Amino acid sequence: MFNALVVEKDEESGKTSAAVKQITVDDLPEGEVTVAVEYSTVNYKDGLCIGPGGGLVRKYPHVPGIDFAGTVEESSDDRYSPGDKVVLTGWRVGEAHWGGYAQKARVKADWLVPLPEGLDTRQAMAVGTAGFTAMLAVMALEDHGLKPGHGPVLVTGAAGGVGSVATAILAHLGHEVAGVTGRPETADYLRSIGATQIVPREDLAETVKRPLESETWAGCVDAVGGAMLARVLGQMKYGASVAAVGLAGGAALPATVVPFLLRGVNLLGIDSVMQPFDNRVRAWGRIAHDLPMDKLEAMVQPACLGDLPGLGADILKGQVRGRVVVDVNA
Repeated sequence: MFNALVVEKDEESGKTSAAVKQITVDDLPEGEVTVAVEYSTVNYKDGLCIGPGGGLVRKYPHVPGIDFAGTVEESSDDRYSPGDKVVLTGWRVGEAHWGGYAQKARVKADWLVPLPEGLDTRQAMAVGTAGFTAMLAVMALEDHGLKPGHGPVLVTGAAGGVGSVATAILAHLGHEVAGVTGRPETADYLRSIGATQIVPREDLAETVKRPLESETWAGCVDAVGGAMLARVLGQMKYGASVAAVGLAGGAALPATVVPFLLRGVNLLGIDSVMQPFDNRVRAWGRIAHDLPMDKLEAMVQPACLGDLPGLGADILKGQVRGRVVVDVNA
């Protein structure tokens, strides 16, 4: 028997409830590799899956947790052996497939990545899907020409998980980082992880009729979408790119094509769920090299399985700062 956060749904009322319960290895879904989970984390999707499901969970009872890191216990796949350290993000684990909010998990070997040299399992979950997505966004901006010295790089939702890691990575790489936040109390935190400019959310939240404004930003990692993304597109420098990673401000994009046509602005979509293996390895290697571990530690708040129902509700309200590291064995 081992502990897991199990979400159950009352068929009559449609309401869900989450609690730590004991399950067995026989309860786990099919897969080639069984992992002794050491750490997981909390992302926006986790909040949905712990709570109402958000249309992500296919059937109940369910074990959420879209990320985990740990040690291989059993493997029928030659790529992994007992004792190997591994990390998992994406592939709809924790949504359609039981995830990392348990002391053991069983998954397909294709979904795993060897833990990169220079990171331990706790640090990997301080990164998690949020940090992995941030690194993919930075890589995409670099692939489209962003270099230090080109000008300030904007990070929206900067105090959140993706934004925090993006801010720290960009600053470490030598970029001037402007962090957008709607929470003034996070300004000192953002400066501590590398932001050199704090942009109040209200400065960018209002839509304007002009499709183009002054050329301000050399790049942008956008976790907000909606009206803010539309506004930012009109402020990008010629040929600059925006990496879109989230929709905290809404899925609609009330924009024109003018920034694309007159300034050659690029809008880059970033998906972390179905990334191919080689790019995952590349991104994790960059994380180990380009994310300062002291800055990463400054983002972390610890948690255990019993804290997750409350944290799931908090992250849906935008009340979680930085990264939560869940010790599933605590």
